[in-house]
Amino acid sequence: MGAVKQKAALPTDTKFPFRFSLDFADGAPIYRQIIRQIEYAILSGRLKSGDKLPTIRSLAVELKTNPNTIAKAYGELEIRGILATQVGSGTFISDKKPEPENEGPEKKIREMVDRFVRDMRGMGVEKRELATLIAAHEE
Repeated sequence: MGAVKQKAALPTDTKFPFRFSLDFADGAPIYRQIIRQIEYAILSGRLKSGDKLPTIRSLAVELKTNPNTIAKAYGELEIRGILATQVGSGTFISDKKPEPENEGPEKKIREMVDRFVRDMRGMGVEKRELATLIAAHEE
């Protein structure tokens, strides 16, 4: 059975700069995936100090997951000082940047590219054809 990937977008009236994406075949717990995505978004500049995160409830509804899972992710990031919750106002990105992990985004990207190239070769696609396929791909 193939990997089950769920992409969830926040409503368009929410000014949130990226989409969360859960990969149930990843093996990582959902709360860890959320933490990792928030950290990567901060490190890449998509989320900046002062940006407001979606509420626990709204994100849980959008991702179709338990609110306690979102609360666990937000809570861990708050303990590390990456998020700050202001009662009645919401949860915000703090000034503190996450520490890049040894397996930061670059390593994850390399792993994904390696897997993609292997999968394409397994389907008979030549390496030189990949750039053309990627360039022609529309999201």
